[in-house]
Amino acid sequence: MHETATPRNDWTVDQAENLFALPFNDLLFQAHQVHRECFDPNEIQISTLLSIKTGACPEDCKYCPQSARYKTGLEVEKLISIEEVVAKAKQAKANGAGRFCMGAAWRNPKPKDMERVADMVRQVKSLGLETCMTLGMLDEQQASTLSDAGLDYYNHNIDTSPDYYPEVITTRTFDDRLKTLENVRNANMKVCCGGIVGMGESETHRAGLMVALANLPEHPQSVPINQLVQVKGTPMYGEESLDPLDFIRSIAVARIMLPRSMVRLSAGRSSMSDEMQALCFFAGANSIFYGDKLLTTENPEENEDMRLFSRLGLKSMQQPQVA
Repeated sequence: MHETATPRNDWTVDQAENLFALPFNDLLFQAHQVHRECFDPNEIQISTLLSIKTGACPEDCKYCPQSARYKTGLEVEKLISIEEVVAKAKQAKANGAGRFCMGAAWRNPKPKDMERVADMVRQVKSLGLETCMTLGMLDEQQASTLSDAGLDYYNHNIDTSPDYYPEVITTRTFDDRLKTLENVRNANMKVCCGGIVGMGESETHRAGLMVALANLPEHPQSVPINQLVQVKGTPMYGEESLDPLDFIRSIAVARIMLPRSMVRLSAGRSSMSDEMQALCFFAGANSIFYGDKLLTTENPEENEDMRLFSRLGLKSMQQPQVA
């Protein structure tokens, strides 16, 4: 293995900033070299995300339309039925998804909900799909319950750098996020953890986000890089839009610093041109969310994604087999 593709956990913010500061072509060339060494550069993992409980979250994340603190016009929905989840999972598999992600707008799951969400995991997994959930903070017992149900991945994003975090969220700390990630790892589940760019942060903060991800005890197996989707009614509505080239740089730096992680082109993709997405794939993104909804914000329609894949000569990764 080439040394640039060897996972490291000792990055400094200065080193990450130096990557961001490279000439664009040099950065993409380096990122693509790492990507090509670690992955098939023409394969994309397709995941589908379903909101299983929408809105009324007590947290104050300034980007999120699901917070009960902001008037965004979002219709609040209770935890949906297991039958509906299974039907959506079957549809996702038929449309080519290999992983099915389920998200609930909770600060943390309540004890009465745990058996129901564990059953969702068991039933979706029985369809031959990888399973992922994002339910907020987890304690050790909750992580163990989900692991016993067969959950493959748990998503819990750190969102931004430790020093910018208080500008985004005040109802839980950065260390709270790290504790949930520790509980997930200790329960032998894989970690899906990334962040959001375009929230008014500086390039130094973006470098700090990448360092925080790369210096976790183990690199997250999946790293979603989200572009802020501005939703009217949230405090971050009206933020200056991130330069598309700076977003592509973020993908490239993530690929270099997290060489063996799946880097997911996530929220904000509906506003990206085909050319921008193509550059993201070249820079190392090899996973997308697929379908018409990304929790509560728009995502490109399935057939648009398939047309783009065809034009770029990309193919979806092989679906996992039922154990």
